[in-house]
Amino acid sequence: MKRKLWFLALLAALAVLTGCSLGKEQPPVEDAPAAEAPASQPDSDGESQPEETPPDREAEEPAPALQEAPAPAAEAEQAACTLSITCAVLLDRLDQLEEGVRELVPADGVLLPPTAVELEEGDSVFDLLQRACREAGIHMEYTDTPGYGSAYIEGIGNLYEFDGGPLSGWMYRVNGTFPNKGCSGVAAAPGDRVEWVYTCDLGRDVGGEDSGQLGA
Repeated sequence: MKRKLWFLALLAALAVLTGCSLGKEQPPVEDAPAAEAPASQPDSDGESQPEETPPDREAEEPAPALQEAPAPAAEAEQAACTLSITCAVLLDRLDQLEEGVRELVPADGVLLPPTAVELEEGDSVFDLLQRACREAGIHMEYTDTPGYGSAYIEGIGNLYEFDGGPLSGWMYRVNGTFPNKGCSGVAAAPGDRVEWVYTCDLGRDVGGEDSGQLGA
């Protein structure tokens, strides 16, 4: 009987100890902090969408376009005529010329090869001849003839009228044509080709038989 009571007392003590263990509060386990979610923006349907990271601004901006350098302004072409002076017909008459005159005739009969001469406003063929001779250092002598309203060309390069005979002297043509007019009365135009030629036969030996003028 005593053993039975002792056994029951032992069971009761074990029950009290077990109850205390089971009733004791355990410390709560703290959850690990969750990773911070990126901010979101609502889309058109009202649902939140992750906010996109803005692209690099330097990569977004296009490189400035290269500007081409302005083309240099084209220089204005200066108006000019071409003028030449020849006495080729005297080459066939050298033995008929006086000795002092013969020495003045160039070997090729050319006193001035085709040369560009600046053209100024209002220039006449006579003005071009004056300018060309002055720039090239060629002698030129003339007289004014008010009755004809033009200058009369007596000599160029020290070759004068009548040096090649009674019908000799200086004539001119413009663009292949001998004008029947004094050189002071013929206006020069840009691009004109003016030729002064010496004749020994009143123009017939240089293709100017119809002009009928010498020294003009």
